Amino acid sequence: MILSVKNLSVAYGTKQAVDNISFNIRPGEVIGLLGANGAGKSSTIAAVLGIEKSAYQELIMLGKSPILHRKKVFQEVGVQFQETNFQDKLTVHEACEQWESLYKQTADVPQLIQTFGLNGKETQLVKSLSGGERQRLAVLQALIPNPKLVFLDELTTGLDTRARRMLWKQLLAMKENGLAIVLTSHYMDEVEALCDEILILKEGKTIFHGTIQEAIHASGKATLEDAYLYFAGEEDWV
Repeated sequence: MILSVKNLSVAYGTKQAVDNISFNIRPGEVIGLLGANGAGKSSTIAAVLGIEKSAYQELIMLGKSPILHRKKVFQEVGVQFQETNFQDKLTVHEACEQWESLYKQTADVPQLIQTFGLNGKETQLVKSLSGGERQRLAVLQALIPNPKLVFLDELTTGLDTRARRMLWKQLLAMKENGLAIVLTSHYMDEVEALCDEILILKEGKTIFHGTIQEAIHASGKATLEDAYLYFAGEEDWV
């Protein structure tokens, strides 16, 4: 098991942001955390990463506690946050070099740069990149440690169709090689392309956990998008 989360809860004062969430992920699996803004997706990821304080029955990542053994665990875990702030005066090459220096073992960075369509941009300042290029760089950095597990928060926000599909293709190839992924996304085509299982959250609670086909079947709807809207209670807004 790459990641085991059992009865995880996060509270901000009296507000219960995450309420007893449980899920597991094995090598080569992708799990999608879905829900409206404020449903608890980012709080769940932050708690699993140890950034937010939480209560839990079990939280094991790569066989260890990510809270007690942070340094060792995070040598093999990658993270792409929804908002990645790069230093203004760094070039693409320097940004990658800086990230690479944090890890004992890393992937082939020039190959990643090629794969993510940033070759020829190495000497450009990060701030001069387009929004889509910066997003690709953020995902690339999450993969620099050659991780066994990667967290991708709103993976393809700001990317055009071609760039999104390129990213999916690359991640699916890495998935075939055993990479486990925890993904948040508002794009149901992305979820269908990448995810083996989904958790749909509403007000911090899991209201559905299973495969995409199970979600469609349980909702009585024809598509994942309609099933998601049904479970998330957003049908009235459409």
